[in-house]
Amino acid sequence: MADELPPSFPPDPLNEADISRPSPKDPVRRPPEETEANAEDEESGAEENKSSLLRSVLEFVGVIAAALLLSVLIKAFLMQAYYVPSGSMEQTLQENDRIAVNRLARDAEDIHRGDIVVFVDPGGWLDEQPDTRGGFQRLTSDVLQAVGLLPQDSGHHLVKRVIGIGGDEVACCTDQGLLTVNGEPIQEDYLAPGMEPSLQEFSVTVPDGELWVMGDNRSNSQDSRYHELVEGNGFVPVDNVEGRVWSIFYPFSRIGGTGHTESFESVPSNGD
Repeated sequence: MADELPPSFPPDPLNEADISRPSPKDPVRRPPEETEANAEDEESGAEENKSSLLRSVLEFVGVIAAALLLSVLIKAFLMQAYYVPSGSMEQTLQENDRIAVNRLARDAEDIHRGDIVVFVDPGGWLDEQPDTRGGFQRLTSDVLQAVGLLPQDSGHHLVKRVIGIGGDEVACCTDQGLLTVNGEPIQEDYLAPGMEPSLQEFSVTVPDGELWVMGDNRSNSQDSRYHELVEGNGFVPVDNVEGRVWSIFYPFSRIGGTGHTESFESVPSNGD
């Protein structure tokens, strides 16, 4: 008797489904339209990122340029920072103070007795100091000073108090040891207690367009008195004035104005 074949079974529907389902190892093929759309989206996203980065860079450069321009304008017309190199103005200004100077107050009608001013060396007041900085450091410092982001160094500038303006008669000292302007004794409230108005006698008439200036630390200030004695001309041209000191801005413990003096309020005008 011939062997009987095993009964045949109909295919399992689940197996058919498995046959038609792609293998996890097989790549999923997307329609060409979908692939092209995704590529366009990626390209568009990359371009948008580049555009956004470019905008950010341009905005940053614009902000820096505007800040520098504003700084230059402020320095040129409104305010300039300076560095105090010595103690000749103690106790009002200390060595190493950083001061803000009002550049709008630099003409004869804007400068008054008692003002503290920064001025360019009128000639021979300062000793030449060799510049020992490296080239890069010097260039960086010059650029930052030019745009007003760094206080101007003291190489060609001095800071003193205005005692006499054009036409004034300034003299020292009275029997009571006081300075006089146009014959009026001056109680100098900005001097340190016990400080003499001057250790040397003098009497001058200030020419028009010039100033007689003195340091508050009278025993340690080579000011108009010293240069009048040595050179015969201790006057400072008004044209040399860079501006009036407005305030101290560094160190932070000394931030504030330089104080108002009433010492000269009773001085008669030089025409009286």
